[in-house]
Amino acid sequence: MSEGRYLSAREAAEELGVSVRTLYAYVSRGLVRSEPGEGRKKRYRAEDVRALKRRREVRRDPARAVEGILGWGVPVMESGIARISEGRLYYRGRDAVELSRRATFEEVAALIWLGDEGRVSEVFGGAPSGLSSRLRAAREQVGHLTPLEVFQVILPVAASEDLAAYDLRPEAVARTGARILRTMAAVAGEECGGDGMAETLRRGWDAGDGRLLEAVLILCADHELAVSTFAARCAASAEATPYAVVLAGLAALQGRKHGGALDLVEVFLKEVEDAGDARDAIVRRLRRGDGVPGFGHVLYPAGDPRGAEIMRILRERLPGSGAVAFAEEVAEAVLEIMGERPTLDFGLVVLARALELPPGAAVALFAVGRTVGWVGHAIEQYASGGLIRPRARYIGEVPGADG
Repeated sequence: MSEGRYLSAREAAEELGVSVRTLYAYVSRGLVRSEPGEGRKKRYRAEDVRALKRRREVRRDPARAVEGILGWGVPVMESGIARISEGRLYYRGRDAVELSRRATFEEVAALIWLGDEGRVSEVFGGAPSGLSSRLRAAREQVGHLTPLEVFQVILPVAASEDLAAYDLRPEAVARTGARILRTMAAVAGEECGGDGMAETLRRGWDAGDGRLLEAVLILCADHELAVSTFAARCAASAEATPYAVVLAGLAALQGRKHGGALDLVEVFLKEVEDAGDARDAIVRRLRRGDGVPGFGHVLYPAGDPRGAEIMRILRERLPGSGAVAFAEEVAEAVLEIMGERPTLDFGLVVLARALELPPGAAVALFAVGRTVGWVGHAIEQYASGGLIRPRARYIGEVPGADG
């Protein structure tokens, strides 16, 4: 491979098993991107070549290809929402980190849902900022539950009051998404109204820094086909309402290999505190074979940009925070011993500790942010009209095998 990210014409043609002339045809059809190289030669994007190679292999032998197609890193459907490329995350072609520094959460929602961050008033203008009497009563009855569990109780009640949720046209779904977000923010923030979702949460949690929460919500908004997003998209493919789509996403998010991983990060940090020595605690976990949660992401070999940005914001906005200083020491120890950097999960837990948020607030923040992505994928799936219905490879007892 030439320079890691690029291939020469000969290398690209050999990778695809075609002639150089056929490679040029692929370039002219937009299947492979080329850029100027040395002299008059051109170089070709390695990721495009490999993506095309995978698609051709699926067409030639779909039965064989499907064996691993739902595993890590293999694209299984098209989406125009999020792209992870060269260590960065993009929403509709815009760098997510840069958006988190300048945009509002509502602008990013409008961008993801309708492709235009300027349509905020159209999407959010008519969404109520408070809870109905029924929702308020339901909220009071489940106050002992975690915020994520409260969402799962309240949203079906909200859905029963929202007949417009059955309108699955893109603009209508976007407006329903706005109502869902306002309900979730009012529930998590205990109905302390604000100009936007971040402000509602800030007031309810007495968090002190609304811009910090705004940035984190944006960084949580989407991440391709994470398991919760795939679950949400499957629900949308059956034309379930946006409320049911979000509930499907919440069910998956609750698992310990997804949003539940935040609890594991909290346990790890508590272990470090109890040990009084980050390196000792890390080594003990590795000896037990437990691993270190909150560090290293398979899609970001050089470090999760979302986790890095949250830690940067915390350093900048809370310079005297003991919780942030402690987290930095832990991160330095993990980097020294394992060569891994903080993920979004670690950043969310540190943020909750630094701001002294109520229990469950970190995953609630994750859920509110990711709801934007779930609704965005629902809009895409409704538009496609397709039902996601893969087949299973049967490995059980063969009927009549015993004679």
